[in-house]
Amino acid sequence: MGNTILEMKNITKTFPGVKALDNVNFKVEEGEIHALVGENGAGKSTLMNVLSGIYPYGTYEGDIVYKGEVCQFHKIKDSEEKGIVIIHQELALVPQMTIGENMFLGNERGTKNAINWNETYSEADKYLKMVGLSESSHVLIKDIGTGKQQLVEIAKALAKNAQLLILDEPTSSLNETDSRALLDLMLEFKKKGMTMIIITHKLNEVVYVADKITVVRDGSTVETLDCAKDDVNEERIIKGMVGREITDRFPKRHDVKIGEVNMEVKDWTVHHPLYTERVVVDHVNFNVKKGEVVGIYGLMGAGRTELAMSMFGKSYGTDITGTMTINGKEVNLKSPREAINEKLAYVTEDRKGNGLVLGKSIKVNTSLANMDGVSERGVIDTDREYNIAVQYKDLLKTKTPTVEQSVGNLSGGNQQKVLLAKWMFTDPDVLILDEPTRGIDVGAKYEIYCIINDLVAAGKSVVMISSELPETIGMSDRIYIMNEGKFIGEMPASEATQENIMAAIIQSTGGGEKA
Repeated sequence: MGNTILEMKNITKTFPGVKALDNVNFKVEEGEIHALVGENGAGKSTLMNVLSGIYPYGTYEGDIVYKGEVCQFHKIKDSEEKGIVIIHQELALVPQMTIGENMFLGNERGTKNAINWNETYSEADKYLKMVGLSESSHVLIKDIGTGKQQLVEIAKALAKNAQLLILDEPTSSLNETDSRALLDLMLEFKKKGMTMIIITHKLNEVVYVADKITVVRDGSTVETLDCAKDDVNEERIIKGMVGREITDRFPKRHDVKIGEVNMEVKDWTVHHPLYTERVVVDHVNFNVKKGEVVGIYGLMGAGRTELAMSMFGKSYGTDITGTMTINGKEVNLKSPREAINEKLAYVTEDRKGNGLVLGKSIKVNTSLANMDGVSERGVIDTDREYNIAVQYKDLLKTKTPTVEQSVGNLSGGNQQKVLLAKWMFTDPDVLILDEPTRGIDVGAKYEIYCIINDLVAAGKSVVMISSELPETIGMSDRIYIMNEGKFIGEMPASEATQENIMAAIIQSTGGGEKA
């Protein structure tokens, strides 16, 4: 390290009504891992989109100097030809194509008239080996897990002769084991001289891999920390990101009043929708009381989302058996509409795919699950729809100039607030929150936690599924531990530690008992 490979000077980028980047300066040294951190909407991804040519030269002000040369990228292909390759949070892979086909899509091996498939697959296997993936390049993408798909994206970048690799939230969909393996791979690449920029909200990962950390706030660079010289820890990074110290990551609840059981599930069993002989949820029993946050923790593939979706009007699975009781009444919910009518809501982990209509406004998205609440005799009252959206925007402190704004233009944290507003407007008694803070920054997380606390303070029941153990322990009153489709433990959060939860999972693997 020591030689500057990239310098972005005085970068300013404006969208209609919003200055996303304001005179940003950013410098990266050759052979380092440089973390770019900030709250949702701070401008991190916008800056990287400028660098990679997604926002072409002429649509921003300032200069990009790469390897001593002023560069003007008009499209992403221009930056890739220089060895700058970006891997986005949403993986750009085609499920029905093979690993090899995906790796060289748009970068085909062969001539203008014909693809050389032997070269394609032999080259693909070579790069897969570099990232430690043992799968054959002939395997279809849909047949490998998310962690392996992330490695395919990195292999794909290496095949483009990446010299500066940009990873945008590379571990947001990975469990802790796969996340650590990916971070260790980055450290191996650094030893071989590769330069990397990582954007992530997981500050423990920043501390683990980064040589330098640049903090962006409200479209401006605040500071750059040198991990070798500065006293860098998560609290120090947070202070730079939000402009203040957050002494407690999880807001305390006062005058906690937990009432009687609001929802109870008994002997709940779900089979896979395609491979119907496979049991994905196996005789699960649990309950949640009024005014209570119940956490469900398990590693990826434990069956948590499958459980939640199957409960929400049988949105997932086949041959679903067992009983569900809400507000003392046994219910048989055959559709999401029936679930909503029985005061059950499910906030999906996939806000962009299944939760929101990105091309529609905040106003439209807020009322989607409760059209009866904004209509009269089948006709939407647009004034009422607007006022409801404004009410929830103010309540949840959603950052937007207007509720007519397209949801797709919002930051991840603000999209999550719109998704919460959509389900809060249905006035549910029980909310199932599936990864409610995935991919959002520490400040927005705190605001979401406050909303959860307000909901249970009002007597609602919250079931929270999370892949982050500190979050599960910090927000829950009780925690159920799930592994291989079964509940293998239950404990009050006051007795829960990361160590004993993980120990329960490890001990149950291959032979957990039913809860």
